Amino acid sequence: MYTLLHFRGADKILKKKKMMNDVETTLGYIDDVLSGAVYKRELFRQAIDEMGWLADNGAMNILEGRRYRWKGYKKSVAIEGNFSAYEYILEGLFRLQLGYEKKMIETGILILTAKRSEKSPYGSTEDMVREEITLLEPVINLPVSICLYDLEDPIIADGEGGNNHGVPVQEDDNQGP
Repeated sequence: MYTLLHFRGADKILKKKKMMNDVETTLGYIDDVLSGAVYKRELFRQAIDEMGWLADNGAMNILEGRRYRWKGYKKSVAIEGNFSAYEYILEGLFRLQLGYEKKMIETGILILTAKRSEKSPYGSTEDMVREEITLLEPVINLPVSICLYDLEDPIIADGEGGNNHGVPVQEDDNQGP
């Protein structure tokens, strides 16, 4: 499940570019692919690629001569994201802001996990995002959509059969000819 929040007219830009349906379809597909997944990074990249957001023409490079790249790019819209920590919001916004300042993108989509510590005194993740976008306004001013994912936890079967965690093999099968 995900929540999409728009700031500074990002939704109007996506509608003007006729990309709102594409964005929502992509975000829904990412949710389907990553729910319950253990290893999200490669699946995320694969989902973005399957939805047509990877460009090999250099458009995804943030800084010339460096390997800094967005996760996805299409029609002057960049996707950046990380599912490990909410705190990636600062780095993700910075990477998108660089592209915006250099006129490489018109808006960006930042994908983050909605999960935070239960001990957090800051209330809901949505409220925290709204407050941080306001606090960062003098420095981060691009139109941006932030997508918060609350993905299902992976289901890892409790293994049976001792500590070997492998396929049982008879001793005779281990002998050479």
